[in-house]
Amino acid sequence: MIVPRAGIADVAAVAAHYDELDDLYRGLWGTNLHHGYWITGRESTEEAVANLTRFVAEHAGMKREDRVCDLGCGYGAAALMWNRDYRAQVTGITIAEKQCRYAESAACDNSQIRYIHGDVLANGLASESFDVVTAVESSEHMPDKAKFFAEAHRLLRRGGRCVIVAWLAHGRPWRWQSNYLLEPICREGRLPSMASAGEYRDFLETAGFRELKFLDLTQHVKRTWSVCALRVIARFFRDSSFRRVLFDPGFTNRVFAKTVFRIWLAYQIGAMRFGLFAARK
Repeated sequence: MIVPRAGIADVAAVAAHYDELDDLYRGLWGTNLHHGYWITGRESTEEAVANLTRFVAEHAGMKREDRVCDLGCGYGAAALMWNRDYRAQVTGITIAEKQCRYAESAACDNSQIRYIHGDVLANGLASESFDVVTAVESSEHMPDKAKFFAEAHRLLRRGGRCVIVAWLAHGRPWRWQSNYLLEPICREGRLPSMASAGEYRDFLETAGFRELKFLDLTQHVKRTWSVCALRVIARFFRDSSFRRVLFDPGFTNRVFAKTVFRIWLAYQIGAMRFGLFAARK
């Protein structure tokens, strides 16, 4: 497990990170803040991101009228797609107030979608109330990962399906990779820790999940960070307001631009991986 030696993020820090970077994240990537999943390599970025959202639904066996809980739902783009394409009833939870407000507005009073602004680890939802639980690139932000997986298990009915998509650390990274890439990525991205695929499997098994399956998607998704890096560079040169933000000492998350390039390099050299876990209660 990669844990920063200083500056370990708590729930408030994660919320503040996303609220402060709200405009920049949406401007650089859009409202579906997930990796793109390139199948043919010819997809647009938007198509690749939609591919990943559908991939999650397929591995969750999502079907009509399934009750789905999306833990760390962001702007709710996945919930909208799952409701539209699979007629799922989706409850999304996000710690970021601006994300929740945007998601509620985008849902346009759709009675089959609801959003909760709150902490995934203290959500107050009834046990065994969902057919599917998902977490797409949100488990990384959980300060207590064992509790997170236990909570996902609690929310599922017996026989329910869980799909987790996560940034992963190499099982045995070199010391310099930890010191100069993985730990800074955690610290700058407000990740309390970054676990390996093996550690995620252990968390799932300890929580009581069965029929575990892991898919390494790294080669299909790492192009995401080449796109992000190029967009950061292009915006830096054409947008003076973007430059002002990056050089503003009062903007606490201005380091995020550097983090983009750290993540790009971590994927290129294999220090980071990206994977999907599917399991059943």
